[in-house]
Amino acid sequence: MTTDTIISKVWSFCTTLRDDGVGYGDYLEQLTYLIFLKMADEYSQPPYKRDVGVPKAYAWPQLKALKGAELEVHYVTTLSELAKGKAMLGQIFTKAQNKIQDPAKLARLIAMVDEVNWVSLDADTKGDIYEGILEKNAEDTKSGAGQYFTPRALIQAMVACVQPEPGKTIADPACGTGGFFLAAHDYLTDTYQMNRDQKAFLKHETFHGNEIVAGTRRLCLMNLFLHNIGEIDGDSLVSPNDALVADGGLRVDYVLANPPFGKKSSMTFTNEDGEQERDDLTYNRQDFWTTTSNKQLNFLQHIHTMLKTTGQAAVVLPDNVLFEGGAGETVRKKLMETTELHTILRLPTGIFYANGVKANVLFFDNRAAQKTAATKEVWYYDYRTNIHHTLKRKPLRLDDLKEFIECYNPKNRHKRKATWDAEKNPDGRWRSYTYEELIARDKTSLDLFWLKDKSLADLDNLPEPEVLADEIIDNIEAGLESFRNVAASLTSK
Repeated sequence: MTTDTIISKVWSFCTTLRDDGVGYGDYLEQLTYLIFLKMADEYSQPPYKRDVGVPKAYAWPQLKALKGAELEVHYVTTLSELAKGKAMLGQIFTKAQNKIQDPAKLARLIAMVDEVNWVSLDADTKGDIYEGILEKNAEDTKSGAGQYFTPRALIQAMVACVQPEPGKTIADPACGTGGFFLAAHDYLTDTYQMNRDQKAFLKHETFHGNEIVAGTRRLCLMNLFLHNIGEIDGDSLVSPNDALVADGGLRVDYVLANPPFGKKSSMTFTNEDGEQERDDLTYNRQDFWTTTSNKQLNFLQHIHTMLKTTGQAAVVLPDNVLFEGGAGETVRKKLMETTELHTILRLPTGIFYANGVKANVLFFDNRAAQKTAATKEVWYYDYRTNIHHTLKRKPLRLDDLKEFIECYNPKNRHKRKATWDAEKNPDGRWRSYTYEELIARDKTSLDLFWLKDKSLADLDNLPEPEVLADEIIDNIEAGLESFRNVAASLTSK
């Protein structure tokens, strides 16, 4: 079958299952289990003859031979038993459950997976199929899966700026479905002619990630495996541990990340009266600059501790990290003192699946301890003012960030030229501020804009009506989510 034929069949059956109340996320999980078992069976055959740890009683031939209620019972047992496996096998099937209650449709899905020789497909083909369903799952806003999905165009732009090199390590402490790893992998394979040792390092030692949500971690592992990163019977590339709990001693060359949305880390528990309460979590780490319950500030501090002295980072963070006082001010000052914070990309709304997100990308390079601040100047690219994107009608494309990448000048970022000029080009989106200018601002705020919003002064510059409508809906939904958080906080108190 051709790639298009496989994708078409995958999509059509997904639509069929949605009529039974099986969402994209549930469908994607079941597909993950079955493709994994089919590939394990293929690897057990000549010329591979590899034992990947799946017991014979729960292998693919036994599963596809059954029908009806007997199939359903055996499938549930298979998922439960494989969750006890080691390495990647156990990670894939952690907390696995059968979400397809109709045995006839389960049998049809098994037959569809069985038609394809997955091992013989190239990584791009398998990856395209899986990535397409991941993105569709992210679009299903009710599932909440969008919070684990960063726009591919943004990821590609970040990787293009950082330009990772072979033989170096890359980490993402909140890796979601693995988007940053895949983009970095593609960049390395497309850019370099690697030798045998470099290829082995890329497959087995380059990537290190954390993802605490079991379902998302499962999707990430499968996504990486289908792209030929890691081994089916090897150690997991993605740890289930909370990345923020402790310093595991890992030091890497690059960190590429989009930490979870949401301002505070918290846990829910039942009090003596049987009522649900929430308690803010703080991470008391000696290697952090300050103690706070702000999740993004903690991730930013953690990322700094993960970097080698020569390490580089590109991190997506919300606006509050740039202007919040207290712990926020402390973190910003320390970040500019100990690292070279050299670039901030201001992002527009309408590019993330989570509603109303105002975010930025911070690029910084770690430095050895020194007497003066490592940051000398910070370059800003304003891709928010007078920019309008929506997920469906005008999604973010890599071409949209082409000018930013050119201004960033990855080949030699020390030779940059501003496009903004107060007299010659007041609409220029690229300019710099010195460390002295930034440190003198109230609370060391890095929340800077200089372009005029044309829509406020000129009705002719308003976006198209459907774009405006989408933005209004986006803002209303973001406001409702904020009110829900406030209400939940009041209830817990």
